[in-house]
Amino acid sequence: MNVTCNNLKSSSHIRWFILADVLLGTFMATLDSSIVNVALPTISTQLNVTLSIVQWIVVSYLLAIASLLPIFGRLADMWGRNKVYSMGFLVFTLGSVLCGLCNTIGMLVGMRVFQAVGASMMMATNQAIIVSSFPVSERGRALGLLGTFVALGSLTGPALGGFLVSWVGWRYIFYVNVPIGIIGYLLANIILPADKDKKAASFDYKGSILFTMGLVGILFAINDGNVFGWNSPIILGSLFLGVILLAVFTLVEFRLENPLINFSIYRNRVFMLGNFSAFLNFAATFANAIIMPFFLQNVLHYSSLRVGLMMASLPVCMAIAAPLSGYGSDKFGPIWFATGGLLLNTLGYLFLLSVTTHSTFGGIIPSLILVGVGTGMFQPPNNSFVMSSVSKDQIGIVNGLNALIRNLGMIMGASLSVLILEKLQAAILSGIANPTQVQLDSSFVEAFHIVMAFVAGISVCAAIISFSRKNYILLKGGLQE
Repeated sequence: MNVTCNNLKSSSHIRWFILADVLLGTFMATLDSSIVNVALPTISTQLNVTLSIVQWIVVSYLLAIASLLPIFGRLADMWGRNKVYSMGFLVFTLGSVLCGLCNTIGMLVGMRVFQAVGASMMMATNQAIIVSSFPVSERGRALGLLGTFVALGSLTGPALGGFLVSWVGWRYIFYVNVPIGIIGYLLANIILPADKDKKAASFDYKGSILFTMGLVGILFAINDGNVFGWNSPIILGSLFLGVILLAVFTLVEFRLENPLINFSIYRNRVFMLGNFSAFLNFAATFANAIIMPFFLQNVLHYSSLRVGLMMASLPVCMAIAAPLSGYGSDKFGPIWFATGGLLLNTLGYLFLLSVTTHSTFGGIIPSLILVGVGTGMFQPPNNSFVMSSVSKDQIGIVNGLNALIRNLGMIMGASLSVLILEKLQAAILSGIANPTQVQLDSSFVEAFHIVMAFVAGISVCAAIISFSRKNYILLKGGLQE
């Protein structure tokens, strides 16, 4: 086996084998996320918990990833990114098994955090592995394929999740990761080249603790403000403590030689604008991904399988658009593709303002198609533009920050959309003692419209920020072949 591996690693085609393993890990992580979204209404019913509580199955996963991404990004620089990536498969697979065995919402949330450890190990290193393996002339295509597999994972998730929930139960949405994880781990150990010797460096333990606790404090307050009351001491205290800890974290990082997050990289305007537009895009798309299944299942009364199949239309379009956009951005430049994708997203969200309690398949699918194509157009060129705007010795840091921004966007999108939806629906029903099902459905749709208008506004802001980069030329110190 070692001889075969050495021959593979000496070949110029090894980068495509490396890409294949990275794509497998990406597929598994996105499959898990999209499967869980479709299963939330069923889990909420079976475990007898509210939307505010059941969303923690998603939020805890994303929060843990966001907290751990800088940590594993730094550890990858110290230990080697290929080693960290391959171990991520193992941890994620074990976490998936444990999630399937849970019987309470508390246990499930806890095991989702454990599962997120493995996911963060892979996410903190995947783009860096691709960028370091491909020349500039092929990077857009490679990242476009990465976008395709994000879409394929998202595509397979709703359809497969709807089938599994309907026929064998929600636990199997986690068990399905096990064979994929085992194959990915074995391939990673065969295909990925050995990491070069790393220089000894100190790890920022203080920064890790401050960042994690600060982020948890703020997001706990945002997510559970409706549960405990916005004026309650636990919410106000959590929010205040989170802000203070993150402020202290920022001050500490500027003084360290080897910080957990190197904030100086944000002096690179191209990088900063690309990250900000990505943050807004992921916040908008994930807000839609969280709320839409509840509209389809609870208001239109579709089955889990039908919900999954309908939600799958979005990633189908992503899978088609992403590689085409990646190829086009290599030829004609990234800005027009990225900005055009965000504008298509905006049209999709605005289209959802027309849905009613009697909407049909044909009345919803166009919006999902627009968002799918738009997201597929945006991500590959934006990722390529951001990764190519920094020097080669910064790609590990940039990979971790890209993944961090992506997950923070998802967390904020999920948290704020649920918060706004529940507050608006409660306000609409405030004068009704015992609302009928018709009134409940009508109030949900009214609140849903306002949330989608808010999401469309976020997408417009992302498009403006993306287009503002049109006059910037990639830095001379950017990655070269």
